[in-house]
Amino acid sequence: MPTLQVAVVTGEKEIFRGAADMVIAPGTEGEMGILPEHAALLTSLKTGEMRIKLGDAEDSLFLSGGFMEVYNDVVTVLADAAEHSEEIDASRAQEARQRAQDRLANVEDERERARLNGDLARAVTRLRIVELSRRRGTRRIQRLPSTQDE
Repeated sequence: MPTLQVAVVTGEKEIFRGAADMVIAPGTEGEMGILPEHAALLTSLKTGEMRIKLGDAEDSLFLSGGFMEVYNDVVTVLADAAEHSEEIDASRAQEARQRAQDRLANVEDERERARLNGDLARAVTRLRIVELSRRRGTRRIQRLPSTQDE
């Protein structure tokens, strides 16, 4: 059975590299599923959850925007920011959500309102991903350590 080769990177580090049966990504036009032999695609991504599935295992990632290219069963994601669901600090995300809500109540500048709405959306998305990952209870995809990890 064919698989996809998936790489998720940010400007700072590689978040994921490995095989997958399916990738579900938060496209700006809606959630999209990518299977082997998918047509070539280049799209922008919005803040949301990216799921990478292989057999009965799954990795759940938080993405804060970016781009995704699909070509010849290779999925490359260049994310503005990304982290594995188990790396999300829920208490820190809760504090960020509260801070953004408190500041939004008193803001008058539209640019600041837009920035705070973005902060709020990222915090809420992180909290939602943590909760969904706990509910799913799926096991993580096992990968061999890369030379970059050494």
